[in-house]
Amino acid sequence: MAQTSIWWVLAGAVIALELLTGTFYLLMLALGLVGAAIAAHLGASTALQLVVAAVVGGGFVLAWRSYKQKIPSAPPASTNRDVNLDVGETVQVDEWKPDGTSSVKYRGAHWDVAIDAGLTPSPGLHRIVEIIGSRLVVRKL
Repeated sequence: MAQTSIWWVLAGAVIALELLTGTFYLLMLALGLVGAAIAAHLGASTALQLVVAAVVGGGFVLAWRSYKQKIPSAPPASTNRDVNLDVGETVQVDEWKPDGTSSVKYRGAHWDVAIDAGLTPSPGLHRIVEIIGSRLVVRKL
């Protein structure tokens, strides 16, 4: 089997493995193998093909990792308005139990409510800051 064919088969195998595992970094390594296949087509020595595979694949991995570290991570789903549309909405809490919980009617149903950590419960209008299961965590406006 020709060296070019070996590189292409390895690239295809790594891409198939990426599809099975969902590890995006394997695609970056597959690009290194494609680079080595192109180097083999151009008549490079085996050592140079290995160097191309390592430099191109490793370079793409480092570049992607650097890019991902610069992007801020999304907040957890329980506090993310993109996931829970109730986050940011308001509810009226009329009275609090001694344990810092209450019950409110919201969207046509009764919900358990808890005050955000470190805050003192007081009646009035509150904003939903997090949803944990069927409990709304609120903060006074």
